[in-house]
Amino acid sequence: MTAALAVRAGSPWARFTARRLGRLLVSLWVVVTAAFLMLHLIPGDPVRAALGPTASAELVATRRAALGLDQPLWHQYLDYLRGLFTGDFGVSMSSGLPVSQVIGDRLPPTLELAVGAFVLAIVLSVPLGLLFAVLTRGGRRRPAELTFTSASVVVAAIPEFMLAVGLVWVFSVNLGWVPVAGRDGFGSYVLPVVALALGPAAILARIVRVETLAVLRADFVRTARAKRLPTSAVYLRHALPNALTATITLCGLLLGALVAGTVLVENVFAWPGLGSTIVSSILAKDYPVVQGIVLVYGVGVLLVNLVVDIALALIDPRSTIRES
Repeated sequence: MTAALAVRAGSPWARFTARRLGRLLVSLWVVVTAAFLMLHLIPGDPVRAALGPTASAELVATRRAALGLDQPLWHQYLDYLRGLFTGDFGVSMSSGLPVSQVIGDRLPPTLELAVGAFVLAIVLSVPLGLLFAVLTRGGRRRPAELTFTSASVVVAAIPEFMLAVGLVWVFSVNLGWVPVAGRDGFGSYVLPVVALALGPAAILARIVRVETLAVLRADFVRTARAKRLPTSAVYLRHALPNALTATITLCGLLLGALVAGTVLVENVFAWPGLGSTIVSSILAKDYPVVQGIVLVYGVGVLLVNLVVDIALALIDPRSTIRES
């Protein structure tokens, strides 16, 4: 039993799991601490700023006591950690509702946009990158390569909110095909999802093309061709899976960026998600809500990175991620 445990503890998967879990816990602690300190690093009195200059001193003192801001900093930090473990994120200064309830109501619409945009970006980028890699391999079709490269750079450089405004002007205001704003039916999802997905799709398509071109020059692809395998099998069974390692890594980063990118896009389309909520909370100086949403964004990005690390270790067992 002891020997088996020792072998298991020394296995690459055990070391990988221990390293990733340790890194995740440290990162979570940093995110939680940063979210807690946000309220205390704001210049002035956040309670006074939220209640306004005409609020009485008694009202300000009562609200500070209700929020626990009259306690020593270390005591507030322990209370904050205790609340997180029990699902208590505090109370909104504006509405008086629990922050956890506000986040629970607003998180699903944001996830719908982010996941929908992520799926659309993958569906567009992988076939497009593979197609142009096949068309332009070996220096062929230089005009097609130049067109693809230039178009992808331009699309990736346009901010999401500018794409959103342009899409609204064309497809909602002029053509009237989809709603201008709001979350009502399938049509209301089209423009926000497209606005979020186009930039990441352009970046991923370029990565897929570059990685596929490198794989197509590899010896195992030449061997597959020498065996007279069908062209579809060479590209889809041999080339594409080996070209997706770098793409998966970038996909994780882009998924985290998509969640953050919803902040501006949601405000363009009046989408009832976390993005529009955090902007309105900042304007209203509702700092407990801002704290909770920032914490949700940070934890979401950390979990996405963890999933990407695990996916890479499963796809490529020889990778340094698993063997380190």
